[in-house]
Amino acid sequence: QLQASGGGVVQVGGFLRLSCRASGISLDTYNMAWFRQTPGKKREGVACISKKDGSKEYANSVRGRATISSDNSKNTVYLFMEKLTFDDTGAYYCAASPSICAAVVATDRSVFHWGQGTEVTVSS
Repeated sequence: QLQASGGGVVQVGGFLRLSCRASGISLDTYNMAWFRQTPGKKREGVACISKKDGSKEYANSVRGRATISSDNSKNTVYLFMEKLTFDDTGAYYCAASPSICAAVVATDRSVFHWGQGTEVTVSS
């Protein structure tokens, strides 16, 4: 089970910090990722961190503004994102996948486990 938290209302230009706590799923077993579903768009991969070496992949839309990290001792994955725009509004989901991160960010078809979404609203 993946439990995401940290969503809420954030001002334009602000930042978000999301957490995803895994239970029954080991971060040593899966590559962990964040996806988001923004209004009017299909779900997109935002960021992924590799279980193998901690390498990270980011979607072009967030590269340079987002940082994914994990704390295996807490079985928790984090997403920090700054310089938020209205386009960052949406439901953010954490996910676990056995596929390499480049593939995970490109498509959600390899995801084995989904967390429930946490809503982020960017407002003025």
